[in-house]
Amino acid sequence: MRIMPPMSPMSSSTGNRRPMKADRAAGILDVSSLREQVYAYLRAEISRGHILPGTYINLKEISRQLGISTTPLRDAIIQLECEGFVTILPRRGVLVKRLTLEEIRDYLQIIGALEASVFLTVFPRLQAMHIDKMDRLNGQMITALKKEDFDSYYHLNIDFHDIILELSTNQTLHQVITPMKQRLYDFPPRTYITEWELINCNEHSQFIELIRRDEPQAAAGLWKDRHWSFEHHEKYIRRFYSDATKYLQKRVSPR
Repeated sequence: MRIMPPMSPMSSSTGNRRPMKADRAAGILDVSSLREQVYAYLRAEISRGHILPGTYINLKEISRQLGISTTPLRDAIIQLECEGFVTILPRRGVLVKRLTLEEIRDYLQIIGALEASVFLTVFPRLQAMHIDKMDRLNGQMITALKKEDFDSYYHLNIDFHDIILELSTNQTLHQVITPMKQRLYDFPPRTYITEWELINCNEHSQFIELIRRDEPQAAAGLWKDRHWSFEHHEKYIRRFYSDATKYLQKRVSPR
């Protein structure tokens, strides 16, 4: 179920802004606004564990590092708050939020319902090449898991889910669902439970088979009630976030 990759970090290369460190300056898009670049940078810092859940973002330090004014930084922070990544606390600062199990349950329910709905909408446009590509990607995911090539697995999984989503022309849906997925899976360090990932691949296979049998309602039900179900995957979800929480506590705790 890990779907979305972390956003690309920003760099600053115009005017008299101070340059960022080289390892954090890649991936800038010339068409991006400064606010979007700052947002992407902060998202990347969070997903990489450079800014940890439960800690405050040092706005002055980030402004100094990037060589920017507070305006684009403030705008990026407001966007992060709207998407649930941070909380702005008056007179205290910007707190990076920790996910609760209740939030995880809610996100999974919403994403499952949205993706199932999208699938039913785009089903008439699904062609053999789409189904064959899903099958091929799922096979490559299983191979990557066996090799413990988790980075390849992660991106193949993204590509698998995007086949359905990219058939939808509903841009509002993309704006809603993308931050939810990032909120779920970009926060902890990306760790993998191979047994869980193989279960997800098996559900992919069942999904593909139902499509080939021309049973869209059954396929949508599988997607909503099993693949994105908190209850169905609860054992692994609790373990995944427990491991991530322990890791983050070690990072945050003073030595």
